[in-house]
Amino acid sequence: MKKILISGLVAGVILLLFSIAVLYLTIFLLPNLALQYYNPAFKSDNGSATLYFIHPFILSFALAWFWDRFKNQFGKAIWLKDLEFGLVYSIVATLPSMWIIYSAMNVTLEQVVTWFIYGLLQAAVAGIVFAKINP
Repeated sequence: MKKILISGLVAGVILLLFSIAVLYLTIFLLPNLALQYYNPAFKSDNGSATLYFIHPFILSFALAWFWDRFKNQFGKAIWLKDLEFGLVYSIVATLPSMWIIYSAMNVTLEQVVTWFIYGLLQAAVAGIVFAKINP
């Protein structure tokens, strides 16, 4: 349990920094994509902005538990383990979520594809942390 908490906390901090970096990179590298977030489908009030910063911790603790439970099912090499971990999470959780979001909300395919890639990268980054702290 201690390894789950420690790896979840460390991964949460790293994912928070990663999410802020991706946010700024998106604005800088994909300004047209960033403009799409002015759509009324997205909340813009400041009250819910803190949820954005809490999300990496919720995700990292859930993934830390998942890692601890299934880490022996993944490949042996660390880089293969974290990549496979990211792919499993992306296929099981992110892909169905993106499918339903795209079908039910007024969002573009470009947004959904970037969210899917972002989810894959988040899980892979978390997998690296978990493989180092809780092999």
